[in-house]
Amino acid sequence: MWVLCAALTAGATSVYLVVHNRPQQLATLPQDATGVVRVSGIPSTVSTPLASLMGLSPVPTRDAPNFTLVDQRGHSMSMASLKGRTVVLEFMDPNCVDICPLVSQEFVRAYQDLGSAASGVVFVAVNVNRHHLQVADVAAFSRAHQLDALPSWHFLTGRLPSLQKTWNSYAIVVSDAGPNADVVHTDTVFFIDPGGHERYVAAPAADYTASGTAYLPTADLASWGMGIALVARSLS
Repeated sequence: MWVLCAALTAGATSVYLVVHNRPQQLATLPQDATGVVRVSGIPSTVSTPLASLMGLSPVPTRDAPNFTLVDQRGHSMSMASLKGRTVVLEFMDPNCVDICPLVSQEFVRAYQDLGSAASGVVFVAVNVNRHHLQVADVAAFSRAHQLDALPSWHFLTGRLPSLQKTWNSYAIVVSDAGPNADVVHTDTVFFIDPGGHERYVAAPAADYTASGTAYLPTADLASWGMGIALVARSLS
């Protein structure tokens, strides 16, 4: 099932593709007070409204595809090296001014909400912008959005063939019309357990002002942060 989320910005259009291409099963449970049906298999600690807000769903367990890239500090890192900790994985554009900064805020809040459990969780993003591949690009984004305050944050980049292989292995669709165009990419958060298995996906989203600026209400940002923390804690 393909879910398309289009974001209109002033003077330009950014389109984010959210892909759920693995089977999902809705539980035959009564609707809650909000009329939302609860997806089966999500952690019991995540409420139905919160799971709905996040677009959270389980996926058939499989090994998370391995890759080796370089983070914002210039250190080589592989997915395999992260076994033993829960991984929250996203694909981001270091030149993005739309939804990626919102996801960044959610990651910062999630890290704070994890408290003492934060040491067992790693937050990872993979670069999707082929025109901004340098370590300096992902480092600048990390600083600008306070992600460097997270000891376990890694914004990974590398040579284009290595990135393209990683995108493909996670079914991430990436397209752009040139160096100054907005990147079109699949926007999905993957939750990977300490054994290195994909367990859940979530679908980030944004609201927009009349002028086209992306935002989320403070309460939604806080809820997203708590939701990410709850899912990650359930896997640790």
